[in-house]
Amino acid sequence: MSIFLNTQVGKNKLTPKQIVSDPVLFLAFGFGSGLAKKAPGTFGTLAAVPLYLALVQAQSLMVYSVVTLLVILVGVWICGQAAEKLGEHDFGGIVWDEIAGFLVTMCLVPFTWQAVALGFILFRVFDIVKPWPIRWIDRQVHGGLGIMLDDVLAGVFAGGLLFFIV
Repeated sequence: MSIFLNTQVGKNKLTPKQIVSDPVLFLAFGFGSGLAKKAPGTFGTLAAVPLYLALVQAQSLMVYSVVTLLVILVGVWICGQAAEKLGEHDFGGIVWDEIAGFLVTMCLVPFTWQAVALGFILFRVFDIVKPWPIRWIDRQVHGGLGIMLDDVLAGVFAGGLLFFIV
């Protein structure tokens, strides 16, 4: 029994093989993590942890910030293209936005494993619960920007709370 989807996804009924062999979809699906049968957003956030760990090794807020900003900006295009290819807006397997949101969450806190774990939990809570204005943005803003914006904002909320806790 696999934890990954083995069925066609989206209204355009793409196969997992088509998703992992298309560079845009491979990125949008968080290097394949978005193909998880259950909780693809959680698996997408998990996929962000190695990227976060690589970035904190640079020990430069400037490098971290520039890469995070690039992940967000490129993500608007990646997520928009993925939604178009799938024929479905904000399909659950599109998790590039979770990767960006987790990087935003961790931006201003020093590295500790406790901070990583708490940041992960806080981001997932804000991303799932979507308190105002996150839920409003999720419903009102469409396309790649809409897919990205609610998760980036969830990352801002989670990161702010994490900053005060740490």
